[in-house]
Amino acid sequence: MGEMKRHLSELRVGESAVIDSFTDPELQVKLLEMGCTPGEIIQVEKFSPLGDPVAYNISGYILSMRLAEAATVTIRSQR
Repeated sequence: MGEMKRHLSELRVGESAVIDSFTDPELQVKLLEMGCTPGEIIQVEKFSPLGDPVAYNISGYILSMRLAEAATVTIRSQR
């Protein structure tokens, strides 16, 4: 059976996953330039006080992303 597709915006603090693909071609280019490449592990570090944006740890640095942007990143479980 295949894995159910999830989006980065669904993760909670401390959870991590592997970047699988993107649903927004324009945003994909920007995220790829910032190191969000398929196969990279990404972890939720913390939410801002109002819940948006969210700080993610990817490749040893912190990337801040709005939930709407994170919803365009498809993820899969770590194996």
